Amino acid sequence: MIPVRILFLCVANSARSQMAEGLCRAKCTAQRLPFDVESAGSAPTQVNPVAIEALRELGIDISAQHSKSVHDLDITRFDHIITLCADEVCPVVPGRVARHHWPLPDPAAAPADQRLGAFRMTRDEISRRLDAFLSQLAAPHA
Repeated sequence: MIPVRILFLCVANSARSQMAEGLCRAKCTAQRLPFDVESAGSAPTQVNPVAIEALRELGIDISAQHSKSVHDLDITRFDHIITLCADEVCPVVPGRVARHHWPLPDPAAAPADQRLGAFRMTRDEISRRLDAFLSQLAAPHA
């Protein structure tokens, strides 16, 4: 069975796209779905420690993930690209690929005393959207 290749993109590849990569990988593994999952950004920095903490609460470890540049990837090999930017300018990806846009606010921009809560809300919204997305993609593989 040929895996479906999914790329999550945002600007810094530090929070939303990293959480999406970790959540998607965990869900695909649990459901035994044939998917390859990566994330990248147009101006990568480092994985936000609060993103790591928010996923750790669900038993998902993304501490070994690292920020990557979209310019270092062969974009043509992906079947689906999901952008997660809201107010920022998302990376532009040329070529023939299914594009999906999930505009979510950057939880790292929340005030310090609300940041973990913002990451949890973003994590939960990404999880909800992934459930719907993966169920649509998995249907032909069932």
